[in-house]
Amino acid sequence: MSVSQLAMGGNINYPLEMNVFRAQQGDESLRNKIIESYQPFIKKVVSKVCNRFIDQTMDEFSVGLVAFNEAITQYRKGQGSKFLTFADMVIRRRIIDFIRKESRQVRHIYLDQTKTDEDNEMEESYVEQRAAIDYYEESCKISERMDQIDSYRKLLLEYGITFDVLSRHCPKHADARENAKISAKILVGHPELIRFLKKKKQLPIKDLLQFVSCSRKTIERNRKYIIALALIYIGGFSALTSYIEPESVPVH
Repeated sequence: MSVSQLAMGGNINYPLEMNVFRAQQGDESLRNKIIESYQPFIKKVVSKVCNRFIDQTMDEFSVGLVAFNEAITQYRKGQGSKFLTFADMVIRRRIIDFIRKESRQVRHIYLDQTKTDEDNEMEESYVEQRAAIDYYEESCKISERMDQIDSYRKLLLEYGITFDVLSRHCPKHADARENAKISAKILVGHPELIRFLKKKKQLPIKDLLQFVSCSRKTIERNRKYIIALALIYIGGFSALTSYIEPESVPVH
């Protein structure tokens, strides 16, 4: 079975990600088919990390197989990357860890602990690989943040708020922004207030006043800002929670 035909019953209409999710549900036969079909991919990734040809008899290839299986188990929807991109990262991590472990064991054998040029080159390779992985992970975080900002923008529009409007309604004083943040957190802590907000697309000012120390005038003046903060919590925008500070919200 070719890679493009990998699916239950050889149906090419099943995307790889769907097959991965089916395998996660306990379809061991499908899991084995995925691993078998993607052995050339695994070998290619392992060879790149090791910077030399790797065949199926080598320990490095076995580590790659285990890592690919681990990727099948750990892959999740909505994490901002395709399965093969995620699998590539997992394999690289495990191979680098394996090489480091093997290198430490070999160095331990030599009592003089003298580093050769080859040792130094290997360590530099580790640094480069780790830097590449760190760069990839940061790129994934940026991609996830951009996706969440776009979803957040669309959600705000349902409440008649744009980023431009939000920037104009952002309180100028730090204490006012902090009070708005507190009000938003109090709102999301009460299901009845959340239901009102979602249904009416308006801030439940009257009910909210029962739980906050701010005046009605203050709440009304900052209502759009409070709604925007509350929606970050309600929408589960985990990549944006760092913006919920006295200084700013994601308006760019």
